[in-house]
Amino acid sequence: MGTLTATSLSSASSHLNLIPRRPFGTKIKNPILHNPFSYQHPTNSHLPSYQFKRAKFELSTAISSTDTVPAADQSSKDASFGQETENSEKDEKFDWYAQWYPVMPVCDLDKRRPLGKKVMGIDIVVWWDRNENEWKVFDDTCPHRLAPLSEGRIDQWGRLQCVYHGWCFGGSGDCKFIPQAPPDGPPIHTSSKACVAAYPSCVQNGILWFWPNADSQYKDIFSKEKPPYIPEIDDPSFTNRMLTRDIPYGYEILIENLMDPSHIPYAHYGILRVPRSSESVQADREGGRPIEIRVKALDEKGFTAKSSTVADHIFIPPCVFYSWSLGGSQENVTTSLHYNKNDFS
Repeated sequence: MGTLTATSLSSASSHLNLIPRRPFGTKIKNPILHNPFSYQHPTNSHLPSYQFKRAKFELSTAISSTDTVPAADQSSKDASFGQETENSEKDEKFDWYAQWYPVMPVCDLDKRRPLGKKVMGIDIVVWWDRNENEWKVFDDTCPHRLAPLSEGRIDQWGRLQCVYHGWCFGGSGDCKFIPQAPPDGPPIHTSSKACVAAYPSCVQNGILWFWPNADSQYKDIFSKEKPPYIPEIDDPSFTNRMLTRDIPYGYEILIENLMDPSHIPYAHYGILRVPRSSESVQADREGGRPIEIRVKALDEKGFTAKSSTVADHIFIPPCVFYSWSLGGSQENVTTSLHYNKNDFS
């Protein structure tokens, strides 16, 4: 099941949606199962290939002219335009596995035991490393016999211990102890084949985030690229509350739903307050009406838009949707945060 977490923030009316999910009804192999001793980047062939073609329209406008153009010159321009468009689209292809994804609100984590989750088709285990005083996100597979590390425990020395044979791991994914290895024998626990894939992770806005690629080139990714920051969550003039709910579908369905205000009078009839249109234009009981939405900016980094019912929308792909309503005082407004953590197998 998926999980929906909502955070209400009073003092502003906005919606922040962070939904790390893969498309509903699809499957992806856990990368560690291909080779239990080395990390492999998960395949993303099941994900839609989003390409933003705004540059194409700008180029088309730029080369349009009322002047007569010789056929040969026009063919040359068309070929050049096609090449520029192809390069532009190639450059703007969205990489699903080069993004930060929220895993869990820190307030819902337990430092005493590991927790298993599935994000972007990857089985992960979250645990508290008291030796480094921070949360860790590992591949949820022991390199020994592929047992789920989330079924294990945190031992008395603060290491993540596998439930199957007791192998213990440190905060960087290195094996610290193999009970079955002779103490006077070779240090086999130091082998790279005994390591677990450790994903980059961080805590921001009271939420644990992770980067779904354990390749060494991303070890310090947080210093170069940070998760989207939502200032209202850390602002002491706002109050917030978090709740978690399992939902049986992918984030791309939920975030599209949250971007769609026209369904609210019907799908949420009698549940949510909806501004009613005047009787002269009201066509049915629910009071649905045309809604004007103007997109102000659109590229591979997301979009900003303005509608007749909401002051502004901001979408930061793949999983942050932020909006606030028109009207209302600073004391009588709300913000909600939604995100999914699990996927179907």
